[in-house]
Amino acid sequence: MGIPKPLVQTNQAFIIITVLLALIFSNWLLLVPFIVGVITLITKRNIVILIGKQFLKKPLSQYVMEDRDQQIFNQWIATICLGISFLGFQLGMTAIGYAFSIMVVLAAFFALLGFCIGCTIRYRYIMWKHKRKMA
Repeated sequence: MGIPKPLVQTNQAFIIITVLLALIFSNWLLLVPFIVGVITLITKRNIVILIGKQFLKKPLSQYVMEDRDQQIFNQWIATICLGISFLGFQLGMTAIGYAFSIMVVLAAFFALLGFCIGCTIRYRYIMWKHKRKMA
């Protein structure tokens, strides 16, 4: 079963907003999307999506669905990047902190526009594994 696209977009918007707030006010706010990401990866249940589900007006089956496995893959990428960003800031390596934060914001922004960077990475990885297996 997939995840309704509006819920995926809600999660992407949550990531963009919280990371931008962290960059403006306090890098400690990066812990919010990072912890949500860690919980999601451990439980396979995203708190933002669970809350957002309550606001959907139509039955789930009437929405365009996004692949659950792809979303988990994307969550891995975002969570790792957010962790690196937070560590960068804490260790005084602000360039790393900003770089990884900005990468997450840009990836989520482009995903909202319709281009999924994580999907491209996963697709290329799957094709590489397939070619390797066939050789």
